Amino acid sequence: MSERIILVWFRNDLRIRDNEILVEAIRKADKVLPVYCFDPFYFRKNPSGNSKTGNLRARFLLESVADLRKSLRHIGGELVVRTGNPAIILPQLAGQYHVNEVYHHREVAHEETDISEQVETALWKIKLNLKHFIGHTLYHKEDMPFPIKDIPDSFAVFKKKVERDSNVRLCVGTPDSMKTPVIPDAGKLPALQELGLDLPVDDPRSAYTFTGGETVALDQLKQYFSNINQMHKNKNARNSGSNDHTSKLSPWIAMGCISLRQVYWEVIKHQDSNSHHTNALLLDLLWRDYFRFMFKKHGQKFIAANSDKDSIATGNQDILFEGWKNGETGVPLVDAIMHELNATGFISNHSRQITAGYLINDLKIDWKKGAAYFEEKLIDYSPASNWGNWAFVAGVNDARESRYPIASKPANELETKSGYIDSWLPVAKITN
Repeated sequence: MSERIILVWFRNDLRIRDNEILVEAIRKADKVLPVYCFDPFYFRKNPSGNSKTGNLRARFLLESVADLRKSLRHIGGELVVRTGNPAIILPQLAGQYHVNEVYHHREVAHEETDISEQVETALWKIKLNLKHFIGHTLYHKEDMPFPIKDIPDSFAVFKKKVERDSNVRLCVGTPDSMKTPVIPDAGKLPALQELGLDLPVDDPRSAYTFTGGETVALDQLKQYFSNINQMHKNKNARNSGSNDHTSKLSPWIAMGCISLRQVYWEVIKHQDSNSHHTNALLLDLLWRDYFRFMFKKHGQKFIAANSDKDSIATGNQDILFEGWKNGETGVPLVDAIMHELNATGFISNHSRQITAGYLINDLKIDWKKGAAYFEEKLIDYSPASNWGNWAFVAGVNDARESRYPIASKPANELETKSGYIDSWLPVAKITN
């Protein structure tokens, strides 16, 4: 009797812990073939002439894939790495290794689902099944109190019903061993230059440097709770000058180096003594679910509608947009945030709301241009969260429930004095 071999196609799930497709493949197959494809689609030039994926996120991705390979090798496996169209590469590998089935996690944004459909069609031609799993949300869709088509469009209603009537599943186990077929050529990770990108230069003024991979993600999660526990013990923490209480987990969440469930259950462990910070983190996790389920329910319609503000756009949009991108608006807070984004690939959620609100409400520029620029720059870019958030600020969907009212304040009411702005003003002076 021939061996059963399952190919696991890794995409935005670059971890071995709480990874259902890997655990299920190991359980059901004699041997597992893990594969990651660097798809040229994500490194093509966008209309502005820049790469769809910026070099900071690409570096983070390369680090994450390298860490996944290391973790798989630790349990006896291997990761096959290829550069090219997965609709061509996966059927080739399936034929070469006599694969019986292919597993992957289902996506919701149209570009990702189009790629899945191309792969599925190519596999059907060689009589192989692409099995879809759901592993990117906090709440499993099968545990929701309503079918996808009836999910409330209002975040407040969605939150209330889900928290009342649904439960978060426990994490699946971490495999301690696996078997792969004999792999004569696992492949090398491409260099940034091979992806058409320059090496990024880390700005010395950045308070934090992100390194990709599941190993660092788990350390970051542990460090976050260590930090807030320390702040809780320090009665003078609020006056200590530090105002950075965010987890900064979003880049690892976006790449799937850590799952939302892993974060959730760690939050629950620490919730009693640090409710203020942990509740904010839980809210962020739920917003991720909301945007993802909205894409699942509405597809592109969720972000296709125009904002009411689109009809009153000014005639010098290109100049204003370039000024916004480069941090040359003349509004210190907005400019400081944009300098940080361009230099580091990361800004807080609050900062994203401020800069989005300014582009939309003050400059009257099409919100989709801002969303596309964030797609290029953000290390933690996630299609549903990025485009959903921008559409939300623009008033395309449920804008009455804005999380950050400051985003809609006039420019002259925005904060203009803080250590954060001061620390980035030298950049503005250089680039202006």
